[in-house]
Amino acid sequence: MGALLRLHRPARLIFGFGRYFFRGTKRYCVSSDSTEKRILAALEEDAQASYAELAERADVSKPTVRKYVNELEEAGVIVGYSAEVDPKKLSGQSIAMVGIDVESERYVEATRALKDLDSIRSLYTSSGDHMLMAEVRAEDGNALGDVISEDILDIDGVTAAHPSFLQERLK
Repeated sequence: MGALLRLHRPARLIFGFGRYFFRGTKRYCVSSDSTEKRILAALEEDAQASYAELAERADVSKPTVRKYVNELEEAGVIVGYSAEVDPKKLSGQSIAMVGIDVESERYVEATRALKDLDSIRSLYTSSGDHMLMAEVRAEDGNALGDVISEDILDIDGVTAAHPSFLQERLK
């Protein structure tokens, strides 16, 4: 990627979980005091920053930033750039995080079907109370309820859906 994706502020960096990152059979490790960590910290602060701004914040040269950002993207450490949205500022839209329980033997098919739903903006595996967590958006609470009852719960293998409606972004 030649230049960073330009988004309306605020934007955030999305990256792999934890300290070790895997792409295929290749493992990538970010050390605690490394150049990569400084560049990632600068990107997390402002994912819209230019290479020059990132270089200044990370105390490295522009070519170094470009090299590391490209390497981190190729290794799957940086998996995307996105805009953060305040749900209260969106007129006519409700957002819920939905904990989804799935039968183990139908996990792959159910996950594929969930990823195909337009109303699901993001889908995560979870180690908590539910196997999956989904960010679901609809025009209002009634439509959100319809998405859950008519779309999510109708998928073979989905056994339960537990919504938590987002009210106000605090941080």
